[in-house]
Amino acid sequence: MATEEENLGNVKRQLAKLFEVSLRTIVPDEPEVDPVVVACAGKFGDYQCNNAMGLWSKIKGKGTDFKGPPSVGQAIMKNLPKSEIIESCSVAGPGFVNVVLSKKWIAKSIQKMLIDGIEKWAPQLQIKRAVVDFSSPNIAKEMHVGHLRSTIIGDTLARTLEFSNVEVLRRNHVGDWGTQFGMLIEFLFEKFPNVEEVSETAIGDLQAFYKASKQRFDDDPAFKERAQQAVVRLQGGEPKYRNAWLKICEISRKEFHMVYERLGVHLEERGESFYNPYIPGVLKELGDLGLIEESQGARVIVLEGFNIPLIVVKSDGGYNYASTDLTALWYRLNEEKADWIIYVTDVGQQQHFDMFFKAAKRAGWLPTDDALKPKVTHVGFGLVLGEDGKRFRTRSSEVVRLVDLLDEAKDRSKTALLERGKAEEWTEKELDQTAEAVGYSAVKYADLKNNRLTNYTFDFDQMLNDKGNTAVYLLYAHARICSIIRKSGRNIEELKKTGEIVLDHTGERELGLHLLQFSENVEETCTNLLPNVLCEYLYNLSEVFTKKFYSNCQVVGSPEETSRLLLCEATAIVMRKCFNLLGIEPVYKI
Repeated sequence: MATEEENLGNVKRQLAKLFEVSLRTIVPDEPEVDPVVVACAGKFGDYQCNNAMGLWSKIKGKGTDFKGPPSVGQAIMKNLPKSEIIESCSVAGPGFVNVVLSKKWIAKSIQKMLIDGIEKWAPQLQIKRAVVDFSSPNIAKEMHVGHLRSTIIGDTLARTLEFSNVEVLRRNHVGDWGTQFGMLIEFLFEKFPNVEEVSETAIGDLQAFYKASKQRFDDDPAFKERAQQAVVRLQGGEPKYRNAWLKICEISRKEFHMVYERLGVHLEERGESFYNPYIPGVLKELGDLGLIEESQGARVIVLEGFNIPLIVVKSDGGYNYASTDLTALWYRLNEEKADWIIYVTDVGQQQHFDMFFKAAKRAGWLPTDDALKPKVTHVGFGLVLGEDGKRFRTRSSEVVRLVDLLDEAKDRSKTALLERGKAEEWTEKELDQTAEAVGYSAVKYADLKNNRLTNYTFDFDQMLNDKGNTAVYLLYAHARICSIIRKSGRNIEELKKTGEIVLDHTGERELGLHLLQFSENVEETCTNLLPNVLCEYLYNLSEVFTKKFYSNCQVVGSPEETSRLLLCEATAIVMRKCFNLLGIEPVYKI
């Protein structure tokens, strides 16, 4: 178990420590029993320990004095060490131990966070270094909404792990190598005999350039042959071909950067080409272990449980996704020393990941027990659908450009602000910054609030609605809290040092309890790699603040003003940290 200091903001873990002491006392001969503590919304308590039934099934028939799960529950409760955390306990049903937290302790914990900072509430994970492989578009192709999902989900997972004191290597595994570069380079030479003159303005639309070169490749056998030769010459390192390749990559990168800049996402590029020099050595290692065999001219790894083999060298001698992905995994384990490697791609690639993960286990690179480290996880996600329920595209059935999509979100957001008369109140810069924050955040949150495995419908009107579970509603809720604090005219930094939080009203206590559950929700987001857990927590926090606290507890001008202003400030701080983890820019006025 972690130390008291490590568990500061995590109620569930602090209670688990207390229940562990009790369990060790009542069943000293059952060391494998871990406390099962969950938050509960019932009238009997704030948290519940659910060990009694499981423990009873382990000990009955072993000469125990217990008569059944309820008596086990009673014993667990009676043997709990004294603690300032707990106000009272009771046993319900088949031995569930309900815990009511001390409101004084809740208040004290929130006050401590206000002084020490929300970082003290960061979860402590048993992971030191993680690789998050996300976004990963292909050079010379447009980023589409699938890349948008990977980029947004991957960034949030990286942020939550970073907040939890994990060193995160954010990796952009771009498709910058392979046979398609032969046709692109040959086409480039035809259009621009002097490669130095090539620029993004000269090439124009890179997607159209890609399509035209593909058309030429399919229609002209002589061009196809030159393109295939170009691949060999590029892979052989000929300067002319390498420079042309670098030029194409550079133009593509500028396109990607426009998207990343708008989304506020930072990545380090490690494309397929980076791992290329390591592939022969990795394949030799796998061959020496007896994993690779010949099959119809190709070299493959046969895996139990799959009806197709994993091809690692194609019949023409070329490498493929599996050879690159296995090599990248080898590099991340051996060179980057990662103990968790997370891949964020669509669910359609699940089988590919299952296969190469299994190959890595057979090679002894990964433990066969998934609970042990180093570990690998494929974070799959569903499709983005249009309002017609089909895959999201423009009217001309082209894939939508992400830059255009994000700019439209900003424009629509700005229009809504102008309709509310903000042009008279704000400067042009304030208008622009707010439109940007709200527009981009609306797109991100609409994606993140869904369980990532499900498909979701891209709908601007719903995203930019200021009612319901949307970024706009949450950003406005935060701005309203800031406005309450401003209108009080009190110095909130001074109040943090001198004021005291009291939770006498049920609305105050409910808000206090919800604030204190921030850490365990961030931990669950990290552990299960599900950003929607954090979104749900944030939305519920906003609802509790508005409906339970603010509707029933007057803040400014009340005898409890100081305490309630501190609760407003604590809520704003937790909301801002949630925004930060979701890659959302807060707004302070509306």
